[in-house]
Amino acid sequence: MLSTLSVRNIVLIDQLDLSFEQGLTVLTGETGAGKSILLDALTLALGGRGDAALVREGADSGQVVAVLSLEHDHPARMLLRENEIADDADIILRRVQHADGRTRAFVNDQPVSAGLLRSVGGLLVEVHGQHDDRALIDAATHRALLDAFGGLGMEREAVRAAHAAFAEAQRAVEAQRARVEKAAQEEDYARHVVEELSALKAEPGEEETLSERRGWLMGLEKAAGEVNDADEILNGTNAPGPALAMLLRRLTRKSEAEAKLFEPMAEALDAALVALDGANEALDGIRREMAFDPRELEQVEERLFALRAAARKHQVECDALPDILAQFEADLAALESGEETLAALEAEMKAAEAAYHKAAAALSKAREKAAAALSKAVGKELPDLKLGSARFIVDRQVDENKIAASGYDQIEFHVQTNPGTSPGPMMKVASGGELSRFLLALKVVLADKGSVPVLIFDEIDTGVGGAVADAIGKRLARLADAVQVLSVTHAPQVAARARTHLLIEKQAIEEGAFMRTHVKPLDADARGEEVARMLAGATITEEARAAARRLMSEVSA
Repeated sequence: MLSTLSVRNIVLIDQLDLSFEQGLTVLTGETGAGKSILLDALTLALGGRGDAALVREGADSGQVVAVLSLEHDHPARMLLRENEIADDADIILRRVQHADGRTRAFVNDQPVSAGLLRSVGGLLVEVHGQHDDRALIDAATHRALLDAFGGLGMEREAVRAAHAAFAEAQRAVEAQRARVEKAAQEEDYARHVVEELSALKAEPGEEETLSERRGWLMGLEKAAGEVNDADEILNGTNAPGPALAMLLRRLTRKSEAEAKLFEPMAEALDAALVALDGANEALDGIRREMAFDPRELEQVEERLFALRAAARKHQVECDALPDILAQFEADLAALESGEETLAALEAEMKAAEAAYHKAAAALSKAREKAAAALSKAVGKELPDLKLGSARFIVDRQVDENKIAASGYDQIEFHVQTNPGTSPGPMMKVASGGELSRFLLALKVVLADKGSVPVLIFDEIDTGVGGAVADAIGKRLARLADAVQVLSVTHAPQVAARARTHLLIEKQAIEEGAFMRTHVKPLDADARGEEVARMLAGATITEEARAAARRLMSEVSA
């Protein structure tokens, strides 16, 4: 429910804070007092179109704050959660209108777009009036309203789920068909690629391994030259070993006297020969460590270059070549088994289509019954609203070839205002007063069928009186048992049935200064005086007061 409304600097309203209660609240007052201004302010808070003309003269900006109390699972709260807006307590809608035309919107003090504010507001409040072009007038809402009236939520969900399953089956068929067609178009190339990559047998990580091996082998090849040079020095034609060994033998053959003289030299030569033997052993060890097939480097390079060439051809990294092979193998498999798979998917699609039509036919039949029941229920409300000759018709157009999440039916509310005239859409056929009464009758019937929590009726009793006004008042009061109802009214029969009565009047702030709109809650005595004014006009007589008391007592009784 709408619990409070605060308005600052909007047209004739300088400062206004209102509290509302559940049930029926009426707003009355002289013409021009500001009732429409109050509704314009509320509409602004609900995301309505901004207008610089709304800002009170002399002010830089105006502001409207609406606070609503809602149950935890209300769709408006769900919408806020989807947009990451906290909703732990009451919902606070705030709109700031600047004099230069700019507006700012807030929900629970978090900045939001005007579009989101409008979406939230649309889930909370509906405004109905003689010239209303929203809410129940919008044919796009009629199917959902009929389903709500008929309690067809499960049937509607079954159709939605069947439609989703059919759509998914269609997508699967289309994807498989496209895959088979593509594979057929590229079969020769695909077979060539599979043959080429299968022969290549590329493995993930192979390029890195080969690259490292190639670098190692190239390093060994370069070191082999150093080994050969060392071997030539140690064992070649000019190797020092044989000459040193010959010299050592000559020295060891000397006489004892001479041998003692050359002994240090002989020992040094012997050590040198031992060192040369050690160098040769070390060289042999290096040869053994470097032992590799001279063709291995060529083989490694050929393999590495083949991998890289294939990767360039398919514009991928070498590690992705197995994936390319798998892709083309799958394409060939799709071609080879594609027709069989396609036939199976097409069978599934036909089954899904049949399931959809079965669910849609069941929903359509249920809607037919609900349409008749809704037309009858609304029709019962019309005589008391001085629409006894009128008919309310749920126009139902059925297209059994239509496949949509909503089913076969196109629903629109039509009316026939007089016998012999052609029925048609409410907005086109009904006059302003008739339209508002049709909407009231419809709202009364739909009151417990998922209505928004706050309904506002703007002068729907204009141009009627007596029994019709009394019938409108009864229905507003009945409607207020299910939802909160605010009604701007000129009918005393409606005002007499209110739980809360707000008087809207125009005041001068100071003599000769600007006027302002003032709203005053009325107690029982003041209500009687206001109802008497509504009965009598400008001059309130005792007879009018007595009539007001009698009317109010009849209502309370």
